[in-house]
Amino acid sequence: MGTSAGNWSRHGLRLVAGLLIGAVTAVAELLYTVAAGLTLLSVTTRPRARARVLRPLTAGARWLTEAERRRLARFLDARITSEYGGEQALRYLATRWALGLLGGVVPALAAIGAGFGSLLLWGVPVLGGDHWFDLIMTGFGGVVLFILAAQGVVAVAAWEARLARHLLGPSPRDALHHRIEELAASRAGVVDAVDEERRRIERDLHDGVQQRLVALGMLLGRARRSRDAERAHALLVQAHEESRQALSDLREVAWRAYPAALDEAGLRVALEGVAERSAIPVRLEYGLAAEPGTRVRTVAYFVVSEAVTNAVKHSGASRIEVALTDTAAGVLLVRITDDGTGGADPAGGGLLGLARRAAALDGRLRVVSPPGGPTTITAELPCLPPCA
Repeated sequence: MGTSAGNWSRHGLRLVAGLLIGAVTAVAELLYTVAAGLTLLSVTTRPRARARVLRPLTAGARWLTEAERRRLARFLDARITSEYGGEQALRYLATRWALGLLGGVVPALAAIGAGFGSLLLWGVPVLGGDHWFDLIMTGFGGVVLFILAAQGVVAVAAWEARLARHLLGPSPRDALHHRIEELAASRAGVVDAVDEERRRIERDLHDGVQQRLVALGMLLGRARRSRDAERAHALLVQAHEESRQALSDLREVAWRAYPAALDEAGLRVALEGVAERSAIPVRLEYGLAAEPGTRVRTVAYFVVSEAVTNAVKHSGASRIEVALTDTAAGVLLVRITDDGTGGADPAGGGLLGLARRAAALDGRLRVVSPPGGPTTITAELPCLPPCA
C-alpha cells in the first residue's frame, strides 16, 4: 500500500511540475501568438508578403510546439505525433495558452487549499481559544479546496493531451486512411518479399544443388562406362563426395527457407545455429524472459540471419554482436552490430525485405551504417508482454 501511495505521489508531483512549466511556456506562447497575429494582420491584403512572413512564423511555432511535445511526453505521459504542419502549430499555440495559464492556477489553488487544510492539525492547538470553530471550518474548507484542485490538476493534464492530439494529430478519418495505406503497402511488401524469397531459393537450387546433382550424374555415368577398375573406383569416390556436398547444400537451402529448429527448439537455439555457421565470430546476448509467438520469432530469426549473412559477405567485419531484449511496453528489440566498413544501403534488396517483414507486424527496422562503420541494425517488433 505504501508503494502505491508513493507512486501516486510521484505521479501527482510530475503532473504539477508539468502544468507549472506549461504555465510559464503559455506566457511565451501568448506573446508569440499576439506578435504573429499582428504581423499576419499587417500583410493580410498582400499574399506574397504573407507567404514570406508565414514561413518564419510557422518555423517558430514548430519550435515552441516541439518544446510542448517534449513536456507532454516527459511530465504528462502524452505521446503526440510529430507529423504536423506549421499552420497546425500556430493554431495549437493560439488555443493552448489559455489552458496553459489555467494549468498554473489549479496547482496554486491546491497549495492554498493544503495550507488552509493544515489548520486542522495545528490551528486549534496553537490559535485555539474563542476561534476554534472558525479554524475547524476553515480547515475543512481548505481540505475541500485541495481535493477539488487535485482533481482539477488531473483534468487539466488530460485536457492538455486531448487538445494537442486534436490540433496536432490526424483526425480519426485521416488516421484511418493512413492506416489503410500502411496496411496496403505492408501487404504489397510482404508479397514482394515472398516473391524475392522464392527467387533466392530458386537461385540457390539452380546454382548449388542442381549443379552438384548434374556433376554427380556425370561422375556416375563415367564410372559405369569406365573399363578401368581403379578409374571407376576413383570416380565413385568423387561421386560420393558430390552427393555429400549436394545434401549439405540442400540442408542449407532448407535451413535458410525455414529452420526446423525454430519450431522444435525455439528462437535461442535457432540463433545459436546462425552464430555457429557464421564465418565471422558472432556474440549472442539473449535476454528474453519468454519464447515469442510464432510470427514474432520468425521475423526476429530472419532479421538476425539476413543481417549476419550481409555482414559476412559485404562488411569486412571481424566480429558481430547480436542482442535480443524485450521492453515493459511489449516490444521485442533485435539489435545486430558489426565493426565493418559501414555504408549499408537500407533500400537494398536484403534490408528492404527485412523492413517489409517487420512492417507486416506493425514493427519497424532502422539501419545506421555511416561510412567507416560500425553498422547497427535494430528491429522493433511489437508483441504481447512478456513477448510470449
